Amino acid sequence: MTISLPVGHRAVTGVSQSSVTFGNVSRTRFARSAPSAPAPQPSPHHRVLVVGDNRELSALVAYHVARAGHHVTTVDARDALETALEERPALVVIDASHADDSGYNLLGQFRGKSETQHICVLLLTGVPGDAQRIRGLELGADDCLASPWCEEELVLRVGAILRRAALAGLGGRGLLVAGPIVLDPTARRVAVEGVEINLTPTEFWLLRLLLQREGRVQSRSELVSSIRGAPDDGTTRIIDMHMRRLRQKLGAAGPCIRTVRGVGYRFEGPGRRSSPHH
Repeated sequence: MTISLPVGHRAVTGVSQSSVTFGNVSRTRFARSAPSAPAPQPSPHHRVLVVGDNRELSALVAYHVARAGHHVTTVDARDALETALEERPALVVIDASHADDSGYNLLGQFRGKSETQHICVLLLTGVPGDAQRIRGLELGADDCLASPWCEEELVLRVGAILRRAALAGLGGRGLLVAGPIVLDPTARRVAVEGVEINLTPTEFWLLRLLLQREGRVQSRSELVSSIRGAPDDGTTRIIDMHMRRLRQKLGAAGPCIRTVRGVGYRFEGPGRRSSPHH
């Protein structure tokens, strides 16, 4: 099946397309071939699942992500969970621009299943502004990208999420222990008082960062940069949303994440005395 790009969008060359099963209709895979112009080359390549019922938008997203070097599959929303279980993607990009809330409902399903809750999710929201982004973050999205977006920002956001997820499982030869919290960087597991809790990849990354820098203040700008892979663009509320969910999941250990008014956050293990200046 041939998918044409929306009128007004520049076609990205150098991407080969082959048709296989797309749910009950068609599923399209995109594989990177030699591009006519230089494109970012991430390493290693990752498998990305693009989900949406707007095929032109899905094709456009897939072209850009595949051109960046990733292996991409597009699929209808109704077959997203089944496909994710089959293909085990590192990232799912969900189109949440429809008025029927199907994208947000799908995000909730991904986060509600133990088999898929660890998969990174980038949510494409329909309109700019905080309301839809906050809703997506509250449901567990790792990042949200509002329309209209440009291909460069899309590729940067995808790359930042994938790098963060990869780094979260590296460099942790031993456990990070702070009071009742035990974080295993290699297995990517977190337990509080011996009970394992489920964190999104972004929540895991932020907790790991705070534990590694225990007692030191991390500004919101630094934290935004660490999860997006780019300097802070002023949307620091994304950090507040992630921190609120992280505290809730940590339960009684949640207060160990201290808010430093006007600056950012600091992790303080039980029994550590707060600095009067923070």
